Amino acid sequence: MPDSRSNRSSLWFLAVTLLSFLAASTAPTPLYHLYQEQMQFSAATLTLIFGVYALSLLAALLTVGSLSDYLGRKPVIFTAVVLNILAMLLFLHADSVAWLISARLLQGFATGMATAVLSATLLDTDRQQGPLVNSVAPLLGMAVGALGCGVLAEFAPAPLHLTFWLLLALFALQAVYVWRLPESVPRQAGVWASLRPTLHVPVQARTTLWRVLPLNTATWALGGFYASLAPSLVRTATGSTSNLIGGATVATLTVTGALMINLLRNQAATKALQLGASSLPTGVVLILLGVHSASLPLFFLGTLVAGCGFGAGFLGALRSLVPLALPHERAGLMSAFYVLSYLAFCLPSLLAGNLTRTFGLVTTTDGYGVVLIILALGALASLLRQRSARACTANP
Repeated sequence: MPDSRSNRSSLWFLAVTLLSFLAASTAPTPLYHLYQEQMQFSAATLTLIFGVYALSLLAALLTVGSLSDYLGRKPVIFTAVVLNILAMLLFLHADSVAWLISARLLQGFATGMATAVLSATLLDTDRQQGPLVNSVAPLLGMAVGALGCGVLAEFAPAPLHLTFWLLLALFALQAVYVWRLPESVPRQAGVWASLRPTLHVPVQARTTLWRVLPLNTATWALGGFYASLAPSLVRTATGSTSNLIGGATVATLTVTGALMINLLRNQAATKALQLGASSLPTGVVLILLGVHSASLPLFFLGTLVAGCGFGAGFLGALRSLVPLALPHERAGLMSAFYVLSYLAFCLPSLLAGNLTRTFGLVTTTDGYGVVLIILALGALASLLRQRSARACTANP
């Protein structure tokens, strides 16, 4: 019984810690227009501030993503938490674009380190609930961070500071509590070799990774757009000036995704992938119709439908891959998965931010949406072909 209680408390702590890292990552989203008004920067600069976070996160995944397989989980979790505390301090003092970029760089590296080690530790702690928590916690965290910060920016004092003080206090508590966790991985040789930038994809998982990549790319590219340009798009299309809009767009997408993951938690990975590949393009079409008709309800309806595809696609990809890794390969596989995911998260939105200079935000959004639709429908066609081939094999 004590072991069971210890496991539950560890699972809760790890889930909350993962959630809080992702909450901190989207907390700046509702504040971007306030920073723009204060510092007078463009949409391209906005996506740069967003993009350096994701690129720094990638750098962490490529270098220290497997570090906990050699040093143990607790020291790496602690280091990630401390780095994020420093990032919160940079946000609190941010009075220029350079400060914002510095804060996002440090935050990205901390989040990349935390994502890999917390994902692996969750799987160590509970093989049954770990994959579900790995899928739900990041999406709920993004929702809590974006919506919570939007509410504070709209109704509380010090909109550019209060959120980061609260997050700093939370991370300080986590830095203390992490040492109470049981260590699930013994130290072993090879620490310095593990820092070489490589993608540790087990041979047995490579075919599956390539198969889920198109849909996974579409889901994360949609998430990147929402975390960077969607608030500006809603303001441009509808004229809304509420601080809640930026947080509400991200929260609608991610909460719907989390609910879909919970609904599909006992379903096969292929079913989740098929649902994701059909829901996401439908939602994107509705989003584009909402933009062109200046309809906020239609935009949010599209976001709800796309959020179903977002959650189902993410769960399907993760559930397809996780069983294929041996215990000592888990952190490495999670790092590789998140490297590809965050490339899709940041690079398309960075490109879109630069294209807005030439084509404008609405036209750029149209092109972005068309690419997402093509990726998702291509993935759906591939899944249907595989199902048909299996049916033919089973019934020759």
